[in-house]
Amino acid sequence: MSDHLVRALDTVLDRTVVPGYTKIGYWLRRRTWERDDPRPGSLAGKTVVVTGGSSGLGKAAAAAMAGLGATVHLVVRDLAKGRDAVTDIRGDVPGAEILLHRCDVSDLSSVRAFASSLRGSVERIDVLVHNAGAMPPSRQETADGHEVAFATHVLGPVLMTELLRPVLQGARVVVVSSGGMYAQKLPASDPEFREGDYSGTVAYARTKRMQVALAPVLQERWAADGIALHTMHPGWADTPGVVTSLPVFHTVMGPLLRDSASGADTIVWLAATEPAPGGGQFWMDRAPRPEHYLSRTRESPEDLDRLWTYVRESLSLPVDPGDSSRRAGG
Repeated sequence: MSDHLVRALDTVLDRTVVPGYTKIGYWLRRRTWERDDPRPGSLAGKTVVVTGGSSGLGKAAAAAMAGLGATVHLVVRDLAKGRDAVTDIRGDVPGAEILLHRCDVSDLSSVRAFASSLRGSVERIDVLVHNAGAMPPSRQETADGHEVAFATHVLGPVLMTELLRPVLQGARVVVVSSGGMYAQKLPASDPEFREGDYSGTVAYARTKRMQVALAPVLQERWAADGIALHTMHPGWADTPGVVTSLPVFHTVMGPLLRDSASGADTIVWLAATEPAPGGGQFWMDRAPRPEHYLSRTRESPEDLDRLWTYVRESLSLPVDPGDSSRRAGG
């Protein structure tokens, strides 16, 4: 199959959504990847941190990166589930070096305590994967007064990365987003979903849009540390979160859903492939993807600046000279 035909097929799969996001799309694309797979041992001597690691994509990514030789710090909210995940990973990857940590990414004090502890125990982090997710059935606020999905997907990951910057020099940071963000416009005037009727699925998709929209701003902010920030979406994967939060979708699409390892493939590839991909892009199935398919979802520079200002001020972050915060009222 020619490269031109492969690219054309890839684009068709991407734009038609259902075939591309399911295991069909993964299977068809996978056929061209053999020469691009990370080498065995490619993460040997590397330190990897994965949030939301007790199940689903986080657990699958952690197992795969441990299999490539990484020391993996598995970050979970529930230590009992985390211990089960560690046992499973060690069963699949004999000799895997896994360290377990508790952190509720939606709780900013928990993020601060975790980051402080980790900075004191590691010399460097080579890969940081922000995978922790939440889809509340009703609007809920954290102890800090932030809507839970926004705190979990936006505030917590940004704060954690900021606090870990001293040990993230030259690191790759991967943010696990969702294809659901394609249907949402950036809610710059209401990031905490205080207006209108709350929907957990909409809140989830809106905050995933925020992750992708903020990626270029954060890439610029962290570039001086040599950090490459990647956002990606895994397609439609059969994970415990989907079963719990989207039972009807899971019932209808179940036979076509990817397994967790397939959904996590691009996370692992971004962490291990050489040469390292450039930061600030949005990925699926090892290829950069458009950030918008609908003109109505495109954000203005003013809306992006407004959102970044809200995030930065909510976290009391300093303005970095030269980063996009100067355009965001900093």
